Amino acid sequence: QVQLVESGGGLVQAGGSLRLTCAASGRTFSSYNMAWFRQIPEKEREFVAFIKRSGGSTYYAGSVKGRFTISRDSAKNTVYLQMNSLKPEDTAVYYCAATLAWLNEESALLPSRYNYWGQGTQVTVSS
Repeated sequence: QVQLVESGGGLVQAGGSLRLTCAASGRTFSSYNMAWFRQIPEKEREFVAFIKRSGGSTYYAGSVKGRFTISRDSAKNTVYLQMNSLKPEDTAVYYCAATLAWLNEESALLPSRYNYWGQGTQVTVSS
């Protein structure tokens, strides 16, 4: 099992940057594929970014491609989401997720494919 704790959210002006951190417990962090999702009230959880266990492949939602970067540091059991050029529509609770399942670019978008979730961190972008 793995436990996930997100941090780094906050209030930022449009055009600004934030870096989210997801700290994972457990000795087998390097075995997990990791992702970030986000959710606003009364909406379904939305895929943001994904990184394979090896760190060799990443996928992004079209709305964040070119602005957000996902990365991982296996030595620190940590996944990051660097968010640049933030927009008001990026406002949401951001969740870190983990799975041992093999995923492709289609299945990585599905929240149901992930077994472990953090508690979320709020990101608010003001206009």
